[in-house]
Amino acid sequence: MKRIAAFLAALLMLLGVFAPTAATPVQAKSTKNIKVTYVLKKNKKQIAKKTLTLKKNTTVAQGLKKGWKVTDKGGFISKIDGHKQNTKKKIYWTFTVNKKQVNVSADKKKLHNKDKVEFKLSKYNG
Repeated sequence: MKRIAAFLAALLMLLGVFAPTAATPVQAKSTKNIKVTYVLKKNKKQIAKKTLTLKKNTTVAQGLKKGWKVTDKGGFISKIDGHKQNTKKKIYWTFTVNKKQVNVSADKKKLHNKDKVEFKLSKYNG
């Protein structure tokens, strides 16, 4: 009985030594993903918010399409979940990343971990 108890104790200690190395591949895999928060606004009213887990090097448009039904042309978003722009009234979808205006289309802008993307449907006064 003492031999069995000693064997089990040695086995548990041996498993304890190797347990941290088994967790390393899981941690390495998680660095291939990023978390990005999307906020949709119509004028100044928030209509949706989601935090998505995306792969590294995902674009703004790819992430948006993962969370909502989107219509776009050449990276320019024209409709998100039924909320569409109206070119005659000069109402367009625009977006910022981390509260900074972006000067490229949504299909070109790459995202990083913890980015906050805000899409706003409002009148363009430019």
